[in-house]
Amino acid sequence: MDSPHPRTAPVFAAFVTMLVLAALDQTILSTAVPAITRELQGTDRLSWLFSAYLIASTVAIPLYGRLADLHGSKPLLLTAVSLFLAGSLAGGASQTMEQLIVARAVQGSGAGGLMTLTLLGLGDLVPRDEVPRRQGLLGAAYGVSTMFGPLLGGVLVEHGSWHWTFLVNVPLAATALAVIAWGLPHTSRAKLPQGQRVDLPGAALLAATLVALLLATRRDVEAATAWMLLALGIKLAAVLVVQQRRSRHPIVPPTLFAQPAFAVAAALSAVAGVALFAAVVFLPVYLQTVLHLAPTASAWHLLPLMAGITMAAIACGRALRSGAPVRGIAVAACALMASSFVALASVFRLAPTSPLALSACVLPLGLGIGLLFPLVTMLSQRVAPRQHVGAATAAPIMLRALGGALGVSALGALLAQQIGAQMGAAHEAYGSAFAGAVQPLFGAVAALCALAALAAALLPVRAPAPQPLPA
Repeated sequence: MDSPHPRTAPVFAAFVTMLVLAALDQTILSTAVPAITRELQGTDRLSWLFSAYLIASTVAIPLYGRLADLHGSKPLLLTAVSLFLAGSLAGGASQTMEQLIVARAVQGSGAGGLMTLTLLGLGDLVPRDEVPRRQGLLGAAYGVSTMFGPLLGGVLVEHGSWHWTFLVNVPLAATALAVIAWGLPHTSRAKLPQGQRVDLPGAALLAATLVALLLATRRDVEAATAWMLLALGIKLAAVLVVQQRRSRHPIVPPTLFAQPAFAVAAALSAVAGVALFAAVVFLPVYLQTVLHLAPTASAWHLLPLMAGITMAAIACGRALRSGAPVRGIAVAACALMASSFVALASVFRLAPTSPLALSACVLPLGLGIGLLFPLVTMLSQRVAPRQHVGAATAAPIMLRALGGALGVSALGALLAQQIGAQMGAAHEAYGSAFAGAVQPLFGAVAALCALAALAAALLPVRAPAPQPLPA
């Protein structure tokens, strides 16, 4: 595109709206759980409200990316928003736990496409040199909104009912759907490869692999079952790699990972997922259960993280637009994340009762994650062949979600084990045991971020030029 579409502003606002709603819905139910349990009497199935959403959204991400390569972003984005809207309506109307779980799965199947498809839709909406800055804005909106889910959920439950945690989405999603249908240009079929097909066996294998791995990380799964699911997931992943290499139209093209820049970008995205969720999961637990802060107060102590993500994502988008060196930005981002976890481990050792000190430590983490959001997307899209841009956009997003889910689950299991061991062996109080147990875990995340910095040093100094559009 040579000039901005005249309907750019309302369509971009619709993109931001849908990303905000999808981000909020990852965490908004956390404060509504007690009310849902009281009304629907389904405590034994409660964790499936989160698992159904996570599994459906993660499985959907690469499917939307591949289908967007074939049909353009607009029809797939309309489908994703419609599914999210339908799931929200069904959730608000649910009268049983089973109905609510199904509604969450439908909602997740739509939410899984929103990040990928809005990033792709920017290419149809604004000039190519404007895309990195807009991607930075979208990344900032998504990252910040994730933090506000528990706050919004608490307000809705306190002043209404848990049903409103779903129904609040309906007017906004319906408006965004209408705006996107009206204003987003549709990608010309002349720009898309002919004769391509969706690899349905590959999609089924990918879904089975992700489901096995995600189920293996559920905390209510017995150890023996978890190990069986993990082994199954690894075997399915190996079969998937072989199958994708043989497929004529793979759902996740292996040739993408043969590009060093894409492989590094995908790895950075996965590490960012681990780092982000390690902070937003474990710090509120400590602040609330050990330091006895209210949920709202603990959420506000993550404000530096939100501010860092917002400022860095916007600044990085602008820097990339002006041709800033991607290698330097990526290395700096990983170094900031590593320094944040080193600082957190130090505070847990030296000043574990100071929430302000913990709060200050997460600012570098927010800056690092914010820098990576637009950089990974831009780099993945530019090194991918034109026919695989959708898949290239989706893969790092899927790996970020998987990194967050699998990493936090593994760290959570180790944390619980270490807390139990310290309380049993040294008869320490829970707070002291938590502070002692979390230090090596945050040290491990810092080491992972340091390894990511070494990988980032392999990136090209400058981003490749955008590929020319087909005639």
